Amino acid sequence: MSENNLFSECWIKNKSLKNRIGLAPMTRTSSPGDSIPRKDVLDFLVRRAQNGAAMVFTEAVLTDYESAQGYPRQSRMVTQRQIEAWRPVVRAIQDAGSLAVMQMFHCGRVSWPEINPAGRVIAPSPVAPEQDNPLTGKPFHVPDEMSRFDIDHVIQGFVETARGAVAAGFDGVEVHGAHGYLINSFLSAYSNKRTDDYGGSAENRFRLARRIIRAVREVVPEDRLVTFRISNWGVVDMKVPLFDKDDWLSMIGYLDQEPVDAVSVSTLNFSDSAFGTGQTMAELTRQKTAKPLMICGRIYDRNTADAALAHADIVLSGKSLLLNPNWVEDIRQNRPLEPRTPEEANVAYTDQALP
Repeated sequence: MSENNLFSECWIKNKSLKNRIGLAPMTRTSSPGDSIPRKDVLDFLVRRAQNGAAMVFTEAVLTDYESAQGYPRQSRMVTQRQIEAWRPVVRAIQDAGSLAVMQMFHCGRVSWPEINPAGRVIAPSPVAPEQDNPLTGKPFHVPDEMSRFDIDHVIQGFVETARGAVAAGFDGVEVHGAHGYLINSFLSAYSNKRTDDYGGSAENRFRLARRIIRAVREVVPEDRLVTFRISNWGVVDMKVPLFDKDDWLSMIGYLDQEPVDAVSVSTLNFSDSAFGTGQTMAELTRQKTAKPLMICGRIYDRNTADAALAHADIVLSGKSLLLNPNWVEDIRQNRPLEPRTPEEANVAYTDQALP
């Protein structure tokens, strides 16, 4: 890859990106009401587009009003007021020459009944996270094993939320299949103990993801993107690998066969050896797909961004772009930068206005 590749044009299907830098999706808890984020949070997305990020992902948006919620004050996009609130944000991102992509998810086992409108927690199997809930200090509840009715209902939630994104004018939607949330918990044998056709083999564990991707693709016009995010780590029980190498390669292989326009791989450190192979996660993933590949995880300066592009097409920044509105220009100028800590990024979960 050439030295200037980070700032070269990139294409995902019919969409042109002005460079290979994107703002990673980050779960927020900023809605003061009606599941619409605070204005400063929406303005933050626009500023990152205006300051050079070629692709801007929203915070993860919930997919239904019943069982998807896992944190307080989360966002949705299924009512007219919610759609209207997002429309000017999407237009402003696009006017800055960037792509606007809505990420959507169901929290699954990473929830608790008191925060969930349905008063219950659902997951592929009744397997609770081992750690205590960091927001309550209490053990997570054992989730209800999802019935076929629950599965069909969850899929419809993704469809309706994708419709909302289309109505708001987004350039694409991302299905969040990472970080131990619902889809990821079906993919991983760690949390999926089912014995029906949604459990057991890798192909069966991929079945929910396949149904969601295909159902979403049906309602997203062909000139807009559908992407999928996947990870080998979760926001709970973080030290527990969710896949082994063969499982990971199987899941990427199945994704490659689906109508997904790009695959987003979330890592804690992009340069780590994956499954002890001596290859990075992006390098290993490349063995099973030629789709455009996005990568994130400890990418904080020009050197790490360039290195991450050795086996990926787009780098995504979370903490660095969250905390530094001038990050894109700083790396363009190759200014010295340090990695940001999760503690610093906690500003995203306070009432403090984002920079």
